[in-house]
Amino acid sequence: MFRKVVRQSKFRHVFGQPVKNDQCYEDIRVSRVTWDSTFCAVNPKFLAVIVEASGGGAFLVLPLSKTGRIDKAYPTVCGHTGPVLDIDWCPHNDEVIASGSEDCTVMVWQIPENGLVSPLTEPVVVLEGHTKRVGIVTWHPTARNVLLSAGCDNMVLIWNVGTAEELYRLDSLHPDLIYNVSWNRNGSLFCTACKDKSVRVIDPRRGTLVAEREKAHEGARPMRAIFLADGKVFTTGFSRMSERQLALWDPENFREPMALQELDSSNGALLPFYDPDTNVVYVCGKGDSSIRYFEITDEPPYIHFLNTFTSKEPQRGMGSMPKRGLEVSKCEIARFYKLHERKCEPIVMTVPRKSDLFQDDLYPDTAGPEAALEAEEWVSGRDASPILISLREAYVPSKQRDLKVNRRNVLSDSRPAAAPGTSRPGPSMPAASTNIAMPSGSLAGAGEAGKLEEVMQELQTLRALVREQGERIGRLEEQLSRIENGDA
Repeated sequence: MFRKVVRQSKFRHVFGQPVKNDQCYEDIRVSRVTWDSTFCAVNPKFLAVIVEASGGGAFLVLPLSKTGRIDKAYPTVCGHTGPVLDIDWCPHNDEVIASGSEDCTVMVWQIPENGLVSPLTEPVVVLEGHTKRVGIVTWHPTARNVLLSAGCDNMVLIWNVGTAEELYRLDSLHPDLIYNVSWNRNGSLFCTACKDKSVRVIDPRRGTLVAEREKAHEGARPMRAIFLADGKVFTTGFSRMSERQLALWDPENFREPMALQELDSSNGALLPFYDPDTNVVYVCGKGDSSIRYFEITDEPPYIHFLNTFTSKEPQRGMGSMPKRGLEVSKCEIARFYKLHERKCEPIVMTVPRKSDLFQDDLYPDTAGPEAALEAEEWVSGRDASPILISLREAYVPSKQRDLKVNRRNVLSDSRPAAAPGTSRPGPSMPAASTNIAMPSGSLAGAGEAGKLEEVMQELQTLRALVREQGERIGRLEEQLSRIENGDA
């Protein structure tokens, strides 16, 4: 007698459940723009959704608690002159969000602590460098204020948002449209999926191609590629017969996939969402009404199907809550924000457990909101893994600091040449390239010396003002005493 042995996994019984109607966000006019982005971004404070807007581009930013029907007059973030294509919350500041648009610009916005009370039209910084629409924006996972943008000009630009400078311009690595970009765990590399059917692993600071796999999926429809925590690459795409596929690759041996699975023959692009703490990948297709989830392990067949959450309504887009925004006491391991035609519906993924105690195995330490590096340190060549926090205690984040942009003198001609593998934008470019060759210590030192000089000058001005006021008070007192004595 042979018994079928079922693979042991603590995620085998994960089930998805939509929240009740009164906890949904109703009457949101989700954007109809034809672009394969998620249209939704969420963090522990806010939900952002790209919406229909006349005469430009806009997105809604709602505090998570503002459920129910959203008034048509509710203020939006509406500074773009063309439709917004992608949005991404900063992982190190829950009040800062970046947006890319058809107007060829990237804008970074500071959302008020309690949400919007009036339309937000003035971004903290506008990053101009793309010549065609910007369809991808994604923040660096560990370095503060480092933002990547990719556009339909087939270019990837990396910015230091804190100084409004263009750090790197990668304009010769992609011959066709870039479908998506994903950083690795420590932000030393990123991978891209391109319309030429290739998956590339790129070192942004050297401007070099680390690995490339041509025809990762042979179908002509859009692909996606994401980095996993161990450095492997997970891709979704289509076969030559237009069947949807999942594949797992080792970038050190890109010749053959470690695993390849065919799903079905629907035609919506598959959007993967990855949880590095549990090694579970959630896959949802645009236009589908289901979310499939898979566990990635070290033993064959590597990609293990867990379950499918199914609903009646097709999804227009999807947002995923970071781990620190989940309800640990309810064994919630993921929460998705599903966009319908006119509403956003949270879907909670839960592991059934009888105990009310904290579940260590479900919640290992996860990436917190503190940046591990400053932008200058990352540019100088340093790498660092995310700073982890424990979810055991109800985590209270530190006070958010406002994003301040310290623009350097873009007219200065004393900047050294850029490092090899990158090209500096021409004089027509509004953002100046940073000094790549300079070590981070000297960059930081120069910045501190400049700040100190500013403070000293301000102090001298204040001293002179106090002296002047003191003399004036003396003169007035003298006049007063004369009047009182009847001399005047």
